[in-house]
Amino acid sequence: MKGVEFDLDIIKKYDKPGPRYTSYPTAPHFTEDFKPADYLNEVIRTNTLDKKPPLSLYFHLPFCDTLCYFCGCNMIITRNRDRIKEYIKYVKSEIDLVRQYIDPDRPVVQLHWGGGTPTHLNPDEILDLGRYIKDSFLFDSNCESGCEIDPRGLEKSHLEALKEAGFNRISMGVQDFNPKVQKAVNRIQPEDMTVQVVNWVRELDFQSLNLDLIYGLPFQTESEFHKTVKKIIDISPDRIAVFNYAHVPWMKKHMALIKEEDLPKPEEKLNILRSTIEELTSSDYDFIGMDHFAKPTDEMSIALKDKKLYRNFQGYSTHAGADLYAFGITSISQIGKIYAQNLKTEREYFNSLNSETPPVAKGVILNDDDILRRHVITKIMCDFELEFTPVEEEFKINFTDYFKSGLNELKEMSDDGLLTISSNNLKVSEKGRLLIRNIAMKFDGYIERAEDKGRYSRTV
Repeated sequence: MKGVEFDLDIIKKYDKPGPRYTSYPTAPHFTEDFKPADYLNEVIRTNTLDKKPPLSLYFHLPFCDTLCYFCGCNMIITRNRDRIKEYIKYVKSEIDLVRQYIDPDRPVVQLHWGGGTPTHLNPDEILDLGRYIKDSFLFDSNCESGCEIDPRGLEKSHLEALKEAGFNRISMGVQDFNPKVQKAVNRIQPEDMTVQVVNWVRELDFQSLNLDLIYGLPFQTESEFHKTVKKIIDISPDRIAVFNYAHVPWMKKHMALIKEEDLPKPEEKLNILRSTIEELTSSDYDFIGMDHFAKPTDEMSIALKDKKLYRNFQGYSTHAGADLYAFGITSISQIGKIYAQNLKTEREYFNSLNSETPPVAKGVILNDDDILRRHVITKIMCDFELEFTPVEEEFKINFTDYFKSGLNELKEMSDDGLLTISSNNLKVSEKGRLLIRNIAMKFDGYIERAEDKGRYSRTV
């Protein structure tokens, strides 16, 4: 397998719950002690720096037409068009409130719409919001602009509106082509519907197409899921994400609609993952990390090879070093030394904006240790190796002394062939890549100090 080695016994040994490290500190450490003023202070500080990083913008559009039982996102099921229009109005208000503090010369290098289902907006609403965003910020000519879509209920006019609004990348959920699986998770999406939308995406000349799959759903088997994987390879998207379904009904109550007895057993689930990785890596897809695959010519594969890959709340990214400004309910900003998460409900969000207050619910101000560990964890997650000397020079530490406890805990992983450690560097092996979260956890200060209270999905 290209870029990764699957060792079932080793994976069973280390497979346990752990963070995905889309942030550090992770979301359970966000606190309501963090106030809107803390958010504004950091926005103002970072916009007065001599060297200002570029911008990444995220917009959370939470609305969906129907409920997918596997969904772990913050979404709202509605067909009330007035409700959607009101939400868009307030997203524009949030843009107006925040942009007055942002240096207008800072370029936007990345834009992403997530949900929910952004294409639950109609084409006119997509164009209206898209134009408003374009008029509010300075966009780099090579901006990577991506949108998540759902083919159910989608018309070609939705994609035409996205194209006109400046989007150049499309991401679409497929999950599984098996009708029995689709029925069990309440997402009926016939194969010909998916193929039709893919054809439209290509007719409209979008630069990149990503398709999402999920393993671990009810009634999935290795042999049946393999059929879906083969069909996806035939479609030939630029990127493929293969996510692990995390059954967490205590966090997402609607997941209780999935019967636990219908879920594949752990052994079967791992076999599904193994055969999927084997099929994709033997079909000219590079393993990027965790659950992402890309063609060798894709920007993500190139970023991995050039050690320019980054990680944020959208997963792996090609744009390191940008300040992430997030808009809409529950969305999370990463700006300078803070993370800030927006209010959860529409009413709270609207009320805050009516009072011209940033709609921040909670967040965290990073201390020096957090910033150091975030840097180290991000490097390991993205580069699969870490040189100690640059870290020592940047942060004025002795690496082996500072991370003595974590390095000691990695010895067992080293003995199992997951990585090699020398006096100057750490290098993850192809066998260790699937367990990169477990390796990163050894540098997590909250876990080390037994301060971590998060309930996480399993690492594989």
